Amino acid sequence: MTEVKTLSVYGNYVNGTWKNSTETLPVFDKFTGKEIAKVAIATREEVTEAIDNAYETFQTIKLSPAQRSEILLKVVDIVRERKEELALTITQETGKVIKEARGEIERGIQTLIASAEEAKRISGQGIPLSQHDDANKLAFTIRVPVGVIGAITPFNFPFNLVVHKIGPAIAAGNTIVLKPAEKTPITACKLVEIFTEAGLPNGFINVINGWGHTTGQYLLEDERIAMYTFTGSPTVGKLIKNSTGIRKVTLELGNNSPNIVHKDVADLDRAVELCVSRGFFNAGQACISVQRIYVHKDIYDVFVEKAVQFAKSLIVGDPRDPASDIGPVISEKDAVRVEAWLNEARENGAQVFGGEREGAIIRPAVVTNVTKDMKVVCEEVFAPVISILSYEDIEEAFKLANDTKYGLQAGVFTSNLDIAMQASYKLHFGGVIINNVSTYRADVMPYGGVKDSGIGKEGPHAAIQEMTDEKIIVIDL
Repeated sequence: MTEVKTLSVYGNYVNGTWKNSTETLPVFDKFTGKEIAKVAIATREEVTEAIDNAYETFQTIKLSPAQRSEILLKVVDIVRERKEELALTITQETGKVIKEARGEIERGIQTLIASAEEAKRISGQGIPLSQHDDANKLAFTIRVPVGVIGAITPFNFPFNLVVHKIGPAIAAGNTIVLKPAEKTPITACKLVEIFTEAGLPNGFINVINGWGHTTGQYLLEDERIAMYTFTGSPTVGKLIKNSTGIRKVTLELGNNSPNIVHKDVADLDRAVELCVSRGFFNAGQACISVQRIYVHKDIYDVFVEKAVQFAKSLIVGDPRDPASDIGPVISEKDAVRVEAWLNEARENGAQVFGGEREGAIIRPAVVTNVTKDMKVVCEEVFAPVISILSYEDIEEAFKLANDTKYGLQAGVFTSNLDIAMQASYKLHFGGVIINNVSTYRADVMPYGGVKDSGIGKEGPHAAIQEMTDEKIIVIDL
């Protein structure tokens, strides 16, 4: 496998040109620790320049829905041609195993295709006014782009989660200023170059690199940004919401996903494999990763035994190796935190199978005999760690699952239709997945949480609704 060739320095991408900054920060290969690139640290003035250009572009250049769709589909063609290069870039800058990186590119392609299709479907609705004895009036709504969108993206899916913001924004007719995660910016930088190659006029996408607390803050303070879309921590999400006043925001924040496996589960082996594998997918670094597994007491012991066996079968190592199932977490600092949480649980009576740390690698951990106040249970662990707890009746399971400040997605395994419908209404989450795990996400579906997991929806159709304003038109006939 060939090494990824990257630019030595990525600056800020403004009006179709890379512009260097006086200060840079390094980007490392998360497995080898080798520096693979430098990216700019944008100053306030450089952020303002990017917003100036995005605002001017929105005011002066309009693309038809057909043109937007055509550009997005051209991006798909180029991404397909460069799939292996982009996948290896993801593997280098995130530590994600190569087979998962390739899967992320495939998902991103589908997100782009869906965005291209939705670009030609944006419409309002007819409003009947006859009940007001206004038969001589015609009323309808149209949807119009909001303007400049500020997008701040996370490290864990540096292609698909960037596409989930750029694709719908362009499809809706907006311009966008993108601030990628400082730990994984290279994939996003390559992606915006692909958009330009595909024919998107300069100024529709600008990129500002740097730290969240400086570059990101400058982006928040400019009132010409009409909407912010952010994926990341609840702490930053609250800061964004408190800083943006009445402007639109979509916030996709954290979770500690519960998954309930009832005694009537149709296929226990399948439930075990899904819960364990999806808990360790991307080294557990996904907002909807399986984290808390509530198993009925009648099948608890056998579930634990099978889960531990499955976890031991997973291959941990170099993410470039196609055989590897799990690579490092995003940094050694994060691995040290996870190790401390596991030690804390162990000291308080939990039994930990696996979980050994070597540098930034955490071996997959199955934790039992836990209590609800242990960090591995009540916080978002964001690592290859799953906790398994038992329950006696389904109402208790619902109560335990809801006992969290988060509410993104939950999974329930049952062959009882009544329990499935109860779960649909009683679980306080943005998504309830029946007979599959919380980690399930089709990129076209509305996706978003409640409580501290955020507000607003992603998925191309839902995101376009967020990224447009509905305007009422009334005509006297």
